[in-house]
Amino acid sequence: ITVVTWNVGTAMPPNDVTSLLHLNTGETNDADVIAIGLQEVNSKINKRLKDALFTDQWSELFMDVLSPFHFVLVSTVRMQGVILLVFAKYYHLPFLQDIQTDCTRTGLGGYWGNKGGVSIRLSIFGHMVCFLNCHLPAHLEKAEQRKEDFATILHMQQFEGHAASGILDHDLVFWFGDLNFRIESLDIRFVKYAVDSNILSQLWEKDQLNIAKSTWPVLSGFQEGPLNFPPTFKFDVGTNKYDSSAKKRKPAWTDRILWKIKSPTVGFGASGRRPSQGILSVSQLCYCSHMEYTISDHKPVAAIFAVQFASKADKPPVEIYVADEWSRPEQAVVRYKMAAGFHRSSWDWIGLYRVGFRHPKDYVSYVWARSDDGERCLEKQLCAQVMFSEEALPKGKGEYILGYYSNTSSSIAGVTEPFQISLPRSEEGSSPTDSSGSSSEEEDDSTLVLLAPKSRSPSPGKMKRHRSRSPSLAKFQGLILRPSSRDRGTSRSPSPQSRCGLPGDIPTIHLPQEELGCCGAKAKEPGRAADSQEGSPFYQTVREQCGPRRISADNPLARADPRNLGLLPALRLEMIDQAMGRRRESVDQGYSCRRMTPTSPPSCSTSPKEGSSP
Repeated sequence: ITVVTWNVGTAMPPNDVTSLLHLNTGETNDADVIAIGLQEVNSKINKRLKDALFTDQWSELFMDVLSPFHFVLVSTVRMQGVILLVFAKYYHLPFLQDIQTDCTRTGLGGYWGNKGGVSIRLSIFGHMVCFLNCHLPAHLEKAEQRKEDFATILHMQQFEGHAASGILDHDLVFWFGDLNFRIESLDIRFVKYAVDSNILSQLWEKDQLNIAKSTWPVLSGFQEGPLNFPPTFKFDVGTNKYDSSAKKRKPAWTDRILWKIKSPTVGFGASGRRPSQGILSVSQLCYCSHMEYTISDHKPVAAIFAVQFASKADKPPVEIYVADEWSRPEQAVVRYKMAAGFHRSSWDWIGLYRVGFRHPKDYVSYVWARSDDGERCLEKQLCAQVMFSEEALPKGKGEYILGYYSNTSSSIAGVTEPFQISLPRSEEGSSPTDSSGSSSEEEDDSTLVLLAPKSRSPSPGKMKRHRSRSPSLAKFQGLILRPSSRDRGTSRSPSPQSRCGLPGDIPTIHLPQEELGCCGAKAKEPGRAADSQEGSPFYQTVREQCGPRRISADNPLARADPRNLGLLPALRLEMIDQAMGRRRESVDQGYSCRRMTPTSPPSCSTSPKEGSSP
């Protein structure tokens, strides 16, 4: 387990953090889990609004750097400028369960989140582990205030379930952050002399945290490695020189990483046998600062731990079986088996991920884990089976991974080893719906996939009106943002509701009068006609006006994929060139008086009479 803490001082992220995360250090030191705690991330109003719409730049940076090393974001929590991220290798994900987050404000008497603590707790192979990132009050004379704030954080943060309701109830706790403890008594000149002369041990006994570990009951049991690196605060930004301003702050080890192992239960357990000793042990392999980063007045600190324990989980909650290669669409069959006691949900789904995916919502496509025979398969320990539709499969050749996402635990409960997908790329100009007309009525909705490749929208599960804590959309350059005509309260997640043609939620699409006049005639060029889709909002509107018919592929309305109307987000994003190009095409084809966006109202006299559409 690698733990990193860094007060970034509202700075922009650096170009590279590979050395900070101790990557490329060899097989023996490769981490399985990485926890990153940041403090003082820019949280001004305009920056927070942007981060609410898009993933913050620091999280993006760490996901970009870690995903090529097969790390996936397990969970993240933010409280103003305090952020905590936990990553793990993808093959460990099924064994990381019961993931919960919490935060406690201590600034301005508990009303402001510039100070306080954020935590992520989870079960790792059956052992409860908690990561706690804190930013405590500053200044030399605030030692007692730091003690009170830490006690408040421990008291306020409570988790669901009986396994570990409080922070100190966990089998292992990592406590880190800008704890702001200073060096007492010693003069600034002596402190700098000790640092320059590399006699740091003469400063340890005056360190406030070292003193507190032996005198504060709240810190009983917390351990820390030797401070064999220079004090990490305060530096002139852009340099490795300590504070040269008029304040001339005394150097101090403000940025720390500690851990605590839960004391074994005294006496006998419920079974009448004495609990086993030494189930979990921790040894620190590295504890160092990184002087090469100069964007902040703090230096980042990293620690690597080797944690040994007896695994309490030998098999994942869901086992997935798949062929070694999919070279034809009919091979895209997924069989999965749920362990006894697994809490399945009708909102569970199986995602198809590229190798190197960043987080559980970073899927290429997904298929619902069907519920019609799910209970029977779970009860009798049988394998259930689903199939990806042809249009949902990525074209070309690449390595992919399947993951079963549990809506109940909000985590991945099963993954496969990487396998190959080798499908021929479709020729340009060919209609993607050529083969869908004959099978659209027989298709099982539970396996229907209507998600564009590289989508990073929230998962297809929850129909609740709350913000997802998962990472949101990436940064896009050169976009036009237009508000949708749909109700803002509607979920943005692709869900079964998005496949149903609900008239109340459908933008009306009007046809010109000359086109309405020929509604009864059938299309004479089937090669150029768009296939009708059952349940499509666009084709329902046409049928209600003049009965079922096919629309020519040359018609601009046919180019608006009706299947995606139900998947539009609250803000529709268009590339500027594409939007302008679409308008030019509409002018060239004689529709100059009509806006061709499917959510726009008609703006010309050739629209149908009032009341003719739902």
